[in-house]
Amino acid sequence: MNNYPAGIFDSGVGGLSVWQEIDQLLPCESIVYYADNANCPYGEKTQAEVTALSENAVRFLLSKKCKLIVIACNTATSMAIDTLRANFDLPIIGIVPAIKPAATNSKTGVIAILATTGTLQSRKFNETREKYAGQTEVILVEANDLVGIVEQGLQNTPQAEAALRRHLDPLMKRNIDHIVLGCTHFPFLIDDIRKITGNSVILENPAAAIAKRTEYILQKEKICASPNNKKQVEFYASGNIDLLQKFQLRIAKKLIN
Repeated sequence: MNNYPAGIFDSGVGGLSVWQEIDQLLPCESIVYYADNANCPYGEKTQAEVTALSENAVRFLLSKKCKLIVIACNTATSMAIDTLRANFDLPIIGIVPAIKPAATNSKTGVIAILATTGTLQSRKFNETREKYAGQTEVILVEANDLVGIVEQGLQNTPQAEAALRRHLDPLMKRNIDHIVLGCTHFPFLIDDIRKITGNSVILENPAAAIAKRTEYILQKEKICASPNNKKQVEFYASGNIDLLQKFQLRIAKKLIN
């Protein structure tokens, strides 16, 4: 047993979509969440920049005595996870776009991946795409602007709809049946996306799978919290923490209701 917290980091509030799944699945585990929103977004930065920022995030979480790290950011995972695993001696879990279930379950043979430039251009992403979607038509959509929409708390607004329509309207003419949400910010736009796609398209969000992976690694490494652990959840940000707290409270209310 190990009652030290699990650490989660993202470039901003997007990783809260992963946090909520982990929080629900693992009710005894304390969690420290770190949003590097002073440097958000990561999607347009170089690999060297993202790696350096990710290393700083891990060092911060280690200062909070975290026993495991979840990279709740597709770009940071794609660009930095190999370096982080080489440089830090603790379990590090990454997140990659849910290409495999989208390609495997597609009926039309056409899927779209909504992600940031950094993720789409990374070696790790393209290896995953080739491995699981080699026989599928994959439409890549660079949607860096959607990160800003979420970071500004503009869901369910005309601005969000206009931004999404620029990306989605052309896709709806291409016979797609799955959209892979390749950034952890994007699940917060699901309601807005549904206004455009209706139920004709399946949205692939890997957050629940990452929570299950976290549970598996905790058990494998024998570092699960004890059943009587007094769970604590802490939130930190490198920049303004107000939006992070608002998102967290909004999620908590949804879970209660």
